[in-house]
Amino acid sequence: MSTTFSRGSFIRLTSALGAGLALGVQMPARATPEAAADAGFAPNVWVRVAPDESVTIYVSKAEMGQGVATGFCTLASEELDVPLDRVNYVFAPVSKAYADPIFGDITTGGSTSMLSFFLPLRKAGATARAMLVQAAAAGWGVAPGECTTANGVVTHAASQRHATYGSLTAAAAALPVPADVALKDPGAFTLIGKKSVQRVDVPAKVNGTAKFGIDVNVPEMVYASVEKPPVFGGTVASFDASAAKKVHGVLDVVQISSGVAVVATNTWAAKQGREALKVAWHDGPNANLSSEELFADARALVPRAKLTGSKGNVAAVTGRTLHATYQGPFLAHATMEPVNATAHVRADGVDVWAPTQVASRCQSSAMRISGLPADRCSVHTTLLGGGFGRKLEVDAVEDALEVSKAVGKPVKVTYTREDDVQHDFYRPSSVNVVSGTLGDAGNLVSLVHTVVAPSISRRWLPVLYKDGIDPLALDGVANVAYAVPNTEVRYAEQERGIPVGFMRAPAANFNTFATESFMDELAHAAGKDPVAFRLALLSHDPRATGVLQAVAAKAAYGKQMPAGRAQGIALGLWGGSYGALVADVSLQDKNVKVHHVTIAVDCGTVVNPDIVQTQVSGAVLYGLAMARTGKITIKNGRVEQHNFYDYTVLRHDDAPRVDVTIVASSAKPTGIGELGVPPIAPAIGNAVFKLNGKRIRTLPFSDALA
Repeated sequence: MSTTFSRGSFIRLTSALGAGLALGVQMPARATPEAAADAGFAPNVWVRVAPDESVTIYVSKAEMGQGVATGFCTLASEELDVPLDRVNYVFAPVSKAYADPIFGDITTGGSTSMLSFFLPLRKAGATARAMLVQAAAAGWGVAPGECTTANGVVTHAASQRHATYGSLTAAAAALPVPADVALKDPGAFTLIGKKSVQRVDVPAKVNGTAKFGIDVNVPEMVYASVEKPPVFGGTVASFDASAAKKVHGVLDVVQISSGVAVVATNTWAAKQGREALKVAWHDGPNANLSSEELFADARALVPRAKLTGSKGNVAAVTGRTLHATYQGPFLAHATMEPVNATAHVRADGVDVWAPTQVASRCQSSAMRISGLPADRCSVHTTLLGGGFGRKLEVDAVEDALEVSKAVGKPVKVTYTREDDVQHDFYRPSSVNVVSGTLGDAGNLVSLVHTVVAPSISRRWLPVLYKDGIDPLALDGVANVAYAVPNTEVRYAEQERGIPVGFMRAPAANFNTFATESFMDELAHAAGKDPVAFRLALLSHDPRATGVLQAVAAKAAYGKQMPAGRAQGIALGLWGGSYGALVADVSLQDKNVKVHHVTIAVDCGTVVNPDIVQTQVSGAVLYGLAMARTGKITIKNGRVEQHNFYDYTVLRHDDAPRVDVTIVASSAKPTGIGELGVPPIAPAIGNAVFKLNGKRIRTLPFSDALA
């Protein structure tokens, strides 16, 4: 369930709760007694217990369907001993109190939510519980250790006394916050790891009360549609707004940093006015750029790639050496909710309403564009209708801010599907060149892997980008699980002005295709079973071994398949989690048909098993769409694709059954929302080889098999 606040009560509450979280697992400072009286019992910034028995959990991560709101509520409620049906959640304000210790701000990405907040949310709930117990015990004149809790009630069995949490809030709020509290033993969990936990965000989504960015409606709001340069790097030369202003409902036309915005009384009028707009462009240096030129340029950069890491002595190795080159295109995110944002820039403050993964960056943009300090720039995070990395960008937010500043009203900007497809921050295109040497016994003795791709970090996270090397571009290469005695990893940045950004399992979503396709090719050349070949390189890694063995057993890998069908297998890693996947594949009129997918995952301690199941299944299907037909191509500096008719997402008829096996683990929880993407493409490609003897080294499959 989601709690709705008026702006005034929201400001009072977040002001009360907004102080003092030390990063890591230290507990944040509590609210002041005066604020606690107004807001209920709030021993820290994460949990509030109200006299009406309701519990509110503050969620500092974006909820884009991945289930993080349920995860946060599960963690806190487990230790608080309160049922989830009594729990509400609200999105946390932009404050250092809620910063992710990995990113240092309010950012949702990289499958870090459970990794970062597994302990802080549990400690928040445990602290609240301990104080409620202490309040009850003091009132009864008994020792806290004699009391128990369940379902939001403190009980003293010896005297048969009970007190609900709501009745204890005033007394608990007057107590000092303990510096440390004991957490439950995992054997005592009633919510964490249990399949019966219901998602807290679903009821509002079902009954229509859930608010996404596109649902935002504020008084006196106007609407804008932005015409952007068709060529990457282009700029406005001039524009004629006379015809646009004649469209019924159009209020104004203004030039902003990203193009020309048409402002109107509704979205349709803004779109119609934009279609009547006449803009002349300076196309810039990319006016003749094409995908063919980009790939040729990438291949030419291979000899100049910089060594980023090595082990052993590759040059001294002898044996049979295999070589392969893999090529993948730019991809668009294609989230179902259109990219949008609403902003109101005033002289005394700024409000931004956005379906965003980066609330902190939205605030920074508001500060820069308005010239106002952080305490005058409020960001209201809404639900997201899909993110996948697209909403790590603030382009729509900055459009809305600039238009609002120009017209003096709150403005909602909504991108059309064509806007989004043609002005995305794309999954980078990539060329991977791999060579491996087999020793006399058919064992892999050396592996050299070169990646040529644009850098995301250079723009988005420059602290990581050094000496022309982007370490994030090497995910799925530099961190493979295989123990090969002699290795080299190289990287060459290709920068040609195409905007790139993070997409679900960044870099690994293509690099793993190269790594795992080549691993199968090496196994075949060595005359070894693909599973046995991999296991021989994984003896040092029990978790990688575990998922590979689990999926091979579950899928009965190697069994006799019906005529025209074959199985392919692949291993994938992401965010500290392990996955292995088997795809059951056939070819139909040169098209890949995936009938069934079996995947085994190890993401450490599981908080919500049902969410793991759905997230892994969704990631597999997302990765299948990327690999099957996904591509963004460039011609004359322009994106050739427009909408779902030529940038295709997965249709129902092409979606296979996905069976997910969760391998039990007591390791710390790690990410799961992206793990299913990396292994699906290589598993399919490895199955295709069994069907037609052709190694697929270019994606999408629709091009490779044409």
